[in-house]
Amino acid sequence: MRAVLMAGGSGTRLRPLTCDLPKPMVPILNRPIAEHIINLLKRHHITEVIATLHYLPDVLRDYFQDGSDFGVQMTYAIEEDQPLGTAGCVKNIAELLDEPFLVISGDSITDFDLTAAIEFHKQKQSKATLILTRVPNPIEFGVVITDEEGRIKRFLEKPSTSEIFSDTVNTGTYILEPEVLEYLPENTETDFSKDLFPLLLAKNEPIYGYVAQGYWCDVGHLDAYRQAQYDALARKVKLDFPYQEISAGVWIGQNTYIDPTARIETPAVIGDNCRIGARVQIEDGTVIGDNVTVGADANLKRPIVWNGAIIGDEAQLSACVISRGTRVDRRAHVLEAAVVGSLSTVGEEAQISPGVRVWPSKKIESGAVLNINLIWGNTAQRNLFGQRGVQGLANIDISPEFAVKLGAAYGSTLKPGSQVTVSRDQRNVSRMVTRSLIAGLMSVGVDIQNLDSTAIPITRTVIPTMGVAGGIHVRVHPDRPDYILIEFMDSKGINITKAQEKKIEGAYFKEDMRRAQSHEIGDVAYPSQVIDRYCTAFEKLLNVATLRNSRAKVVIDYVYAVSGAVLPQMLDKFGADAVVLNASVNKTAMTSTSREGLLTQLGHVVEALKANFGVQVSANGEQLILVDESGYPVRGEILTALMVEMMLTANPRGSVVVPVHASSAVEQVARRHDGKVIRTKANPTALMEACQKNPNVVLGGSGETGFIFPQLHPGFDSMFCIAKLIEMLTIQERSLASVRSELPRVIYRNYTIRCPWTAKGALMRYLVETHPAQNLELIDGVKICQPYDDSWVLVLPDASEPLVHLFVNSSDRDWVDDSLRSYRHRVQTFVEREQEHYAEV
Repeated sequence: MRAVLMAGGSGTRLRPLTCDLPKPMVPILNRPIAEHIINLLKRHHITEVIATLHYLPDVLRDYFQDGSDFGVQMTYAIEEDQPLGTAGCVKNIAELLDEPFLVISGDSITDFDLTAAIEFHKQKQSKATLILTRVPNPIEFGVVITDEEGRIKRFLEKPSTSEIFSDTVNTGTYILEPEVLEYLPENTETDFSKDLFPLLLAKNEPIYGYVAQGYWCDVGHLDAYRQAQYDALARKVKLDFPYQEISAGVWIGQNTYIDPTARIETPAVIGDNCRIGARVQIEDGTVIGDNVTVGADANLKRPIVWNGAIIGDEAQLSACVISRGTRVDRRAHVLEAAVVGSLSTVGEEAQISPGVRVWPSKKIESGAVLNINLIWGNTAQRNLFGQRGVQGLANIDISPEFAVKLGAAYGSTLKPGSQVTVSRDQRNVSRMVTRSLIAGLMSVGVDIQNLDSTAIPITRTVIPTMGVAGGIHVRVHPDRPDYILIEFMDSKGINITKAQEKKIEGAYFKEDMRRAQSHEIGDVAYPSQVIDRYCTAFEKLLNVATLRNSRAKVVIDYVYAVSGAVLPQMLDKFGADAVVLNASVNKTAMTSTSREGLLTQLGHVVEALKANFGVQVSANGEQLILVDESGYPVRGEILTALMVEMMLTANPRGSVVVPVHASSAVEQVARRHDGKVIRTKANPTALMEACQKNPNVVLGGSGETGFIFPQLHPGFDSMFCIAKLIEMLTIQERSLASVRSELPRVIYRNYTIRCPWTAKGALMRYLVETHPAQNLELIDGVKICQPYDDSWVLVLPDASEPLVHLFVNSSDRDWVDDSLRSYRHRVQTFVEREQEHYAEV
């Protein structure tokens, strides 16, 4: 008799084990499920096997080849274009099946007596015999009912709870006469249980069920996979062990070294060529594959470790699955029912929580605690917060489940009954994330003041007036249209401190979150007159009479992401003429290329309308690019210097706050007006804090981040900036083009170099040690200054990427070019040397 091995499945419910492996090739006792099935067939004298393949067919074919090494004759039938279903793929090879044949599933472990089932089939003269078994919970399987003779009367594929009429189920193993395949159409997807067997019943063909005794496990999901291993070790199923049993219940392969101080409980399997270190604890139920290294003092509590894995010193594995070639570093913990896909790395002292699944080729950073499945992206980080708030891929990293937990973690750092504001931009994805955050906050007893869709400057203005503990704002990331950015603010509207971020991270990763009782669940309110409060504060800080007399005409481009309609209304109230472009909300986030196209369009409109200037507003009301009256864009370092010039002209001897990498044009402008420049770290929170902390600050920020007007609120505000510009241009009787022409001429260049995280600290130390201390500024990164002028080089590590940024600034073009070339070479050489050293270590 021939056997057809159904080996086409992709094992969706076994992911991440089957991302790069078909389900029949998943190992049980370090040998593929398909090999155990072939061993079963051999025991019953079935040695001709046809394997039907679809998903990753070469994996199984390369392993078994012609079958001679396994004592059988193997042939293969591959479904090239589309899966044909369980029956369709057998119909596809009908010409090879000219006598009764057995069909057996490639994803189950069993020791059924196939010889007895075949004898039953012959005795009953059955056209189709289903091998059945009895299970306690049949809801996952096809339920079958037979009469006293074994003839099938009724069956139902995967019933609901109310439909269960038997505990006898279809095991996916059949003995069939070849003529039954004539009932099936050619090249059509058909299924034995759904199509062929109901048809045979309807035609009154003799179709029988043989209730087999023995073990059967459908390895259809991860819990069943682990249970099949444990059952095989406990000898509940008759399987061939691939290694010698060196003592009762301990099977060990060839060329394996086990340190004498290691302790092994029975039953356990350890494969070929393994190295088990000193004082390793291996508990009963553990399965270790071939070529596995286990470091000293590791504790293995019933894990299933596949071939080629490396387990570090003092690692803890508990009833988990560690796939092929994965590295679990020193003191890492992988807890119950977790699964780590092949070729992944779990960093030192990292923890993978119970039930978490990690897809293949992922990296869990040292010290990270992973509580959610890692499917997309490459890395699980140990920090939630980056340079600016919490950010990640929309609906992938920042998913509803993540946001609920993040909201609960934040709320757990506040007192029960606290109030927080929640606001967002107008994108649908931001609405989704905001609602999930609100649910998390409510669950820990925090009340919500929901500002809904609101420009972030409005949020920062009203927070101090509302008596709330803080606020959250959700928006599409200003620089990454596929990312979401979640920012947390304190009671003053400033982004929270690093210390507060660490508290939230602690609650999130330790899952240290309180649960409010039902009567303590938070409430949601929708405060009124939010925009009015902002407009009142806005108006108080402007010379309204000057604005009314200005008769200014301004073109505002909202780039299909409305930041709040308040600005045109305010300008209209002040007698200015605001022409608005692209104010509708476009669900497709704008790319940098399309923004540039709109900027060019804005320049043409400004020229055509003879407007005073144009402005492109972005980042939900925080950032802007100006266009002067001739259509020329003003941005970046020129925009920074222009705003400093105008504000210090209006406020001589005032202070301005800029990031460490802003060009020295700022100092040159400040000297004209007897002003003071305060430089901060290159992150938004540092700019906000410095503006609040230092007296007499009239402006903060840069063309890159946007501008802060501390008297209004502590954040960046492009809307107020536009109104203030109109006021200053009118009072100073200037145009943007004339201000731009008066700015100092400074040559400013930047360049980005890849630099691994492991080399960043060493690079900074090297730069500090190789330059005179009196020439260094260490506000953020390392700035090497020339003693007698405003020339400098800044080497600034990126806060969230494996990069360093070089900034070079001088009035001497040749010095800038030479310095950039020199420091590029210097940094790249150092990084390459560090990488070589790290690789050797």
